[in-house]
Amino acid sequence: MAALGTQLTARGRVLPSALAALAVLGFIAGALAGRPGAMEGEAAAKERAARGPDGSVSIVWGGDTTLGSSAGLPPHRGWPALRKVAPILRKGDLAAVNLEGTFAPGGDTKCVTASESCFAFQAPPENARTLARAGADLVNTANNHAFDFGPLGWRGTRDALAAAGVGAVGAPGEIRVVERKGTRIAFLGFSTYPWSSAMRDDASVRTLVGAAGERADVVVCFIHAGAEGSEQTHVPAAGEEEFGEDRGDSRHFARVAIDAGADLILGSGPHVLRGMEVYKDRLAAYSLGNLAGWDNFGTGGTLGLSALLRVELAPDGRFVRGRVTSLLLDGTGVPAPDPAHAGARLMRERSDEDFGDASPWHRGKLGRGGA
Repeated sequence: MAALGTQLTARGRVLPSALAALAVLGFIAGALAGRPGAMEGEAAAKERAARGPDGSVSIVWGGDTTLGSSAGLPPHRGWPALRKVAPILRKGDLAAVNLEGTFAPGGDTKCVTASESCFAFQAPPENARTLARAGADLVNTANNHAFDFGPLGWRGTRDALAAAGVGAVGAPGEIRVVERKGTRIAFLGFSTYPWSSAMRDDASVRTLVGAAGERADVVVCFIHAGAEGSEQTHVPAAGEEEFGEDRGDSRHFARVAIDAGADLILGSGPHVLRGMEVYKDRLAAYSLGNLAGWDNFGTGGTLGLSALLRVELAPDGRFVRGRVTSLLLDGTGVPAPDPAHAGARLMRERSDEDFGDASPWHRGKLGRGGA
């Protein structure tokens, strides 16, 4: 879905990119001032059973999730969109998704003129509770839809998530720390937009990852990057563009971040499944496609294939093992488990083609089936 790119609307006006970036950074800094960076004590924190036999902690990751927009509002606060995958999300020690859109009334839409490539998503604040009900502990907001309705929409979304007991990360320089089974996990969110940590700035990536590593045992980086569409299932060894926007270089980012101390890279953005690789005993999962929508995502061909990834990490962040649960999206964008495992097959094929021996399947660390 198209984002605003180098511009931002404010009360119907279009600001130059430099001024827009400064306005965004100043607003977010003020909005986050005094807010804790950790999730301890928040209602979303779920302390689960005792450590596994190897001391590992499990994270379930899903792709782009939209629980309502002008294209369609699901009933029952969006519950039908996540009902069939909730049991899978709940099985992880922690579950996270990429929140594609906002949860707030009001604010100025970024789509100030009619366009076939501009989409602004906003759902009622109450729909945020469905994320918690489905088992999501945390969402990534470092993406092209976080500012669909400007500062009011961004702040309202954070307020709705907090009220629902769901954590969020993705603002510039933001670090969120969660503890599970005695392991402290730091989460960061990166994209190419001014309201997120900058994935293109290697020096700031190293600095932020290093700071997170000082606060936690494990560092997880969310990225929202990559060209969009049914043919974009490969991870190129170069930067990508979409709608004239810089969509980042995912491979380069993963290496910079892992070299700096990151332990897990979880990607979204292309709206299709992509492959995964193991680099220095750390996993990079470049896209899990669309997890759930409501008449706002295309679902034809590869766009209808989705998955949930469960990753088990050692207390020091090493990738222990993983499991892919394949999903199929219906015409509305609602996911259901796929017994034919089409999504897992596609991810395995692309992992082997793009990364060869570095594919987690090649290394015997990944299976398919129920998470």
